[in-house]
Amino acid sequence: MKAAAPGKAASSASGAGVQDTAATGPPSAAAEAIAAPAGTSPVPAGPVPVPAGPVPVPAGPVPAGPSQAAAPPERLPIGRIRPGRALAIAMAALVVAMIVGVSVGPAGISVGTVVDALAARLPWHPAISVPSIDAAIIWQLRLPRVVLGALVGAMLAGGGAAYQGVFRNPLADPYLLGVAAGAGLGATIVIVTGTSPDLLPPAAFAGALGAVALTYLLGVGAGRDGQAQRFGGGTASVLLAGIAVAALLTAAQTYLQQQHSQTLQTIYEWLLGGLSTASWSDVTMIIPYVAVSAIALLAHRRLLDVLRVGETEASSLGVNVARLRLIVVIAATLGCAAAVAVSGLIGFVGIIVPHAVRLTAGASYRIVLPVSMVGGAAFLVLADVAARTVQSPAEVPLGVITAAVGAPFFLFVLRSRRARQDLM
Repeated sequence: MKAAAPGKAASSASGAGVQDTAATGPPSAAAEAIAAPAGTSPVPAGPVPVPAGPVPVPAGPVPAGPSQAAAPPERLPIGRIRPGRALAIAMAALVVAMIVGVSVGPAGISVGTVVDALAARLPWHPAISVPSIDAAIIWQLRLPRVVLGALVGAMLAGGGAAYQGVFRNPLADPYLLGVAAGAGLGATIVIVTGTSPDLLPPAAFAGALGAVALTYLLGVGAGRDGQAQRFGGGTASVLLAGIAVAALLTAAQTYLQQQHSQTLQTIYEWLLGGLSTASWSDVTMIIPYVAVSAIALLAHRRLLDVLRVGETEASSLGVNVARLRLIVVIAATLGCAAAVAVSGLIGFVGIIVPHAVRLTAGASYRIVLPVSMVGGAAFLVLADVAARTVQSPAEVPLGVITAAVGAPFFLFVLRSRRARQDLM
């Protein structure tokens, strides 16, 4: 190779030399290395030396280009409440709700009279005089209604949280596996056949349990292959079986309603839910089921936290996923079936309350389950107060009140990006 003249060597350091090289072929690595760094020493005459080693990078900060634009600041999560404080707030809300529930009604009774009437039943109490009519209203009409509403709300909210955890689905609710359809069919059969109204709660309870049992058997049978067999049926198969069973039972219920149109008013009154016929016998009837369900769910709340990482990971950590799912489903169904049997079909409680708890207190089921139960009790008691005062002296169905609150809540979730992130 001939030595380049000094003039040509100087021109090779400029843009002209680069253009000459591009005209004859692709630039060599040496030419690219010479042209890349700005402000380097002049190129010596003679053959272009190939630098040995990496190309030096200019010192100093590299200016940010379009691809290096500063990332937008990260959104701060929704403010959290400490777990202990969340439970204390829920308990305080329940106490206030129960006082309001006993005090508010067509007959004006002051809070002081309510307190005196409650204190008069204590084993050791001062001499308190309460009008007999006020005492009868409080103890025979309002207090059993408030207590029953608290028990029903606690079970619906706790069952919804448990279903959402065991199926890892934030939209799961207590009626997911056919509880509502089975209970509705059982109640419809009792109403259209004209049997004793005392059989309506047991029939609704049996229908709810039967529907969930059928759903689970079909879902487990459909999932017995490969990986799903180890978990006693896949989650998707159980959920799909619940949809199919609910559709089948709802069709049967609709057929019975068409054949006995004279009973439609009574059927719809039950389906829309309400506590207008609440009594101490209803409270006594569901307390055992509520106690067993609540104890079982709270005992497994830590395992639900482990299940959040996935079924395969939870199984590798020693969790028997099939047994955990079966126990949680049985416990949640038992409590929800008992609640539905005495109150009718009240929707949205199992979705609104657990999601509100997750947004404010975190997603751990050690907090979500107990706070949801207490918060659900307070929520339904206040909803029942609204149901019997909005159109007083007439009553609005309790399911209508909860739906009116639940729909805007879902709109808030859909419109709030931060809320959607916290729910998932």
